[in-house]
Amino acid sequence: MQLYDKALYEALRRAENIVDVGGARVNIKPIPDDDRPGVPDPRELAVLLENAKQPRIENPTIADQRNSMGFPNRNLNTVEIYAKYEELMFGGNTVGLWRYYPRKPEGKKNRPALLYIHGGGWMGGTPYTVENPCRLLAERADAVVFNIDYSLAPEKPFPHGFNDCWAALVHIHTNAEAYGIDRQRIGVGGDSAGGNLSAALATKDRDMGTHIIQYQALIYPMVTFRTYTTPGYRFALEDFEMADEYRDILMPGVIGLSHTAIPEGAPMHPGYLPHQDDMDSPYASPMLSPSFAGLPKTLVATAEFCGLRTQGEQYAALLQAAGVDVRTIRYKGSTHAFLDKLGVFPQAEDLVQQMADDLLAL
Repeated sequence: MQLYDKALYEALRRAENIVDVGGARVNIKPIPDDDRPGVPDPRELAVLLENAKQPRIENPTIADQRNSMGFPNRNLNTVEIYAKYEELMFGGNTVGLWRYYPRKPEGKKNRPALLYIHGGGWMGGTPYTVENPCRLLAERADAVVFNIDYSLAPEKPFPHGFNDCWAALVHIHTNAEAYGIDRQRIGVGGDSAGGNLSAALATKDRDMGTHIIQYQALIYPMVTFRTYTTPGYRFALEDFEMADEYRDILMPGVIGLSHTAIPEGAPMHPGYLPHQDDMDSPYASPMLSPSFAGLPKTLVATAEFCGLRTQGEQYAALLQAAGVDVRTIRYKGSTHAFLDKLGVFPQAEDLVQQMADDLLAL
């Protein structure tokens, strides 16, 4: 059950305010119950204030970072959802693959499908954090939603995780009939690092001419590691309007993900990309692809107070200029990882429904 009035979600569903942002048509969805500029959603603010009370760990280990990720979200399903699990071997890696789908009607075939890839900076995160969003998406789209446990850095650096996801995608397509899905209606999606991997999969699928992916949902994605040298891209703090009374609490989420503090030429993510040249691969930095033509129908979702917002919206502009069918939504008042807060933030439910609408339309 949601922890907010359903009217807030319904207001978000109706909201449409299309503006041009660097060549991208962006629907800027308001905070449903606060029209002040530069302020966090009141539910977001409560979480930020609570997090600020928690003691900080100096020099956190990878285990510390992994344990700090995620948020206790809620199950909003209203019908019975089957959950199945299997383990697959790809390139020497053991990859877990969950799948969720509505139980009824029994034995239904030719459902749409989506491979969901969780975030966590390529070195953390877990399928369990996104299980409730995946289950709800399965219900709302009457789809089979796959949730992958791919290899993480630094134990398995690039391209291990990417290769795991690609192999899983090919496996799903090959076994479409057994999974009860329509192989002509397969999409990918993910948040943050998962958005990066989803965009990279769509790029490889286009490059190889396999045309498995008909849809991609990129949720506050990181699409370039070359933040200093990516043509047409810039990060500027003045692009983020923050009310003075909330600046101190919002600033870490903006700067912390923008990578502007890392010196030019330094490895952006040495655990995931140990080699400088890896950053130039379009399968690590999809925004560095020489062409964006031929990519599938795309949803780009960003958060107002997320340092990756400008990357995501610039990528949407590039896709739009290349003739890709792209829809871009910015959720005001929100910060990075708001999808994790399904049932707590109405924005998360609206985003799941946006993806469901897209899958139903394939």
